[in-house]
Amino acid sequence: MMFDNLGEKFERIFKKLKGEASITEKNIRDAMREVKLALLEADVNFKVVRDFTGKVTEKALGQEVLSSITPGQHFIKIVHDVLVEVMGGKSAPFELQQSKVNTILLLGLQGSGKTTFAGKLARFCSKKGWKPLLVACDVYRPAAIRQLKVVGEQAGIPVFEKGQTKPLGIVKEAMDVARTEGHNVAIVDTAGRLHINEVLMDELVELKKFLSPEYTFLVADAMTGQDAVKSASAFNEQVGIDAVCLTKLDGDARGGAALSIRSVTGKPILFSSIGEKMTDLEMFHPDRMASRILGMGDIITLVEKAQETFDEKKAQEMQKKILRQSFTFQDFLDQMKQVKKMGSLKDLMSMIPGVGKQLKDVDIDEAEFGRVEAMILSMTMEERNHPEILNGSRRLRIAKGSGTSLQDVNAIIKQFEEAKKMMQKMMGATGVLQKLNPFKKKRKEEAIATKKFEKEQQKKRIKKKKKKKR
Repeated sequence: MMFDNLGEKFERIFKKLKGEASITEKNIRDAMREVKLALLEADVNFKVVRDFTGKVTEKALGQEVLSSITPGQHFIKIVHDVLVEVMGGKSAPFELQQSKVNTILLLGLQGSGKTTFAGKLARFCSKKGWKPLLVACDVYRPAAIRQLKVVGEQAGIPVFEKGQTKPLGIVKEAMDVARTEGHNVAIVDTAGRLHINEVLMDELVELKKFLSPEYTFLVADAMTGQDAVKSASAFNEQVGIDAVCLTKLDGDARGGAALSIRSVTGKPILFSSIGEKMTDLEMFHPDRMASRILGMGDIITLVEKAQETFDEKKAQEMQKKILRQSFTFQDFLDQMKQVKKMGSLKDLMSMIPGVGKQLKDVDIDEAEFGRVEAMILSMTMEERNHPEILNGSRRLRIAKGSGTSLQDVNAIIKQFEEAKKMMQKMMGATGVLQKLNPFKKKRKEEAIATKKFEKEQQKKRIKKKKKKKR
């Protein structure tokens, strides 16, 4: 992952401070020298590094850290808070209006992943209840329109195109079609620029003037580091942007763009693209990203992914099955499919505090899911629901049917039985999964909101009674 190297360096610095008997001015300054080098090596803008280290040092040298019972932990908190501040503090809002066709103009250099991002954003809007339309205005790059059509098919979103005609004419017709067909979001994919070109910039200015878009997004490749920051500044100066959307955050580059863009351009990062699938798009949360960089995990995003993917009713039924020990291979297959929808297993595990570090050098073979799936699909429905009937001859048939060995089938049956026992413990009243249950949290929040509403209503009724008495 992009921030792995930076995270490891932070971890080593913090480990040294935790080992100190007390935090002094000297060891804080020594630590900040190492932090400075770590950030510069991560390709963070030098001005941002200077401001970051200055703020951390200023706060760390205050009495609050020096007199803290656990100064090492307090120092980590300061670094976390300043990281959040550098990346924008609060998450930027993404709000659309119900009463009109909302337009979103996408800008970017060639190769930034803009067309794929357009499809992901359209799917994101669709999932939120909007009816998006993709508009193909990249009329210069060969096969760009075809690429957007493929992306649109993958995302399940219609694409409006008029071939290689003038972009302004395409946009005018697209807006008429959007209004006629009831689309309330139009996402305009413009031509990518190899460099900042005056003629093409004028075209973007013309499109923006006609559309008056709700959002103008610059789509930037996070792997290009400070080049992404420079292009963001140039597009902002010449066209004007509302936010930056970073692609390829799952790459292994140094990550300086994510830590520099807000400070250099003054524009927030709104979305981050973290994979190849149409579902691999997240709202950018500075606090969560800071936690990931510092190896603290990201339980909130993990819970949100679970809420989006899993059906509450089915999840409750599954919990009952696990507790009754009636969990079957068919249930296991259904759960595997749900987990696959959430994304890469290694990415999901890295969101659990402490687990990501343990998995750094572990090679998680995602293809193993396919092998297990093949074995379960080679079972009859009766065998899936009653694993206890799987004798030697049945196991041999399953091995042949799935292209695996008898040893593989024996191993998966044994692992399934062990997993059942482990899940029963974890799903119990005091189990860790019960504590992380997103639906339980959701119901608790709803109950608090209901109680609050009832109290407010009661206060209003009391006020009315008092008025009547008067």
